[in-house]
Amino acid sequence: MRSLRKQPIGVFDSGVGGLTVLGELHKHLPHESIIYLADTERLPYGDRSSEEITQFVREILHWMESQGAKMVIMACNTSSALALETVRKEFDFPVLGIIFPGALAAVQCGRRIGVISTQATANSNAYFNAIKEIDKSVLVWQVGCPEFVPIVESNRIFEPQTREIVSKYLFPLLNNEIDTLIYGCTHYPHLEPVIREIIPQQINLIDPAKYLRTSAEKELELLGLSNLSRHSLGCTKFYASGCPEAFEKASRQWLGYLPRVEKVQLSPVSVALEHIE
Repeated sequence: MRSLRKQPIGVFDSGVGGLTVLGELHKHLPHESIIYLADTERLPYGDRSSEEITQFVREILHWMESQGAKMVIMACNTSSALALETVRKEFDFPVLGIIFPGALAAVQCGRRIGVISTQATANSNAYFNAIKEIDKSVLVWQVGCPEFVPIVESNRIFEPQTREIVSKYLFPLLNNEIDTLIYGCTHYPHLEPVIREIIPQQINLIDPAKYLRTSAEKELELLGLSNLSRHSLGCTKFYASGCPEAFEKASRQWLGYLPRVEKVQLSPVSVALEHIE
């Protein structure tokens, strides 16, 4: 168990969105080593089918397993919505999703909740179902925002037309007088400067990344997997399934430094018979 404590935490997303989760882990769990994988070759995830996403996640988790990850965090709402319940039964290490922590935080803040997410997450009703499971009386509205991830990945956040695009997606939620807004995609907190210009100041903004970090910390403690060493900071290694240089460039502004990114080849995997019901 002692050696397992020192093994890295795996974090993955389709691109730079998961860096919001990574930032929370760096801030609050500085002694943990982390493997961050950006599946940029297959970005975006938001218009993929449930079957595709589940297979992508399976491949990523098998790769994380080969790297010795003691826990894997899905820093991706689409993956959490479409694949979490299936794949977490197939691996021996804990796999954490981002939907429930975000839903719980939102219910604790408001009664009229809006969710902005990828179209796949919206279609899955993952946030709606999670919120209603916590409190049936809460009202929920969801909007799929397929243009948001490309804006963030291509660093077009502060271009004039971005405000118009964001306003278009937020209008139905504002029209329903929401009091709380969930970032249902880890890319979306990067759009907060624009979003804050559009929505009333009193609306609560929920970034599930913060609450996912809390869940991860509790899970590590509960399972006896926390790195108890306080003599040095953990290291973070970055990998991308697509072009490493492109991810280095895209992530620099969010990390504050230019990371060294290695190319990774994800291999197709099949489901073991014992996992087929």
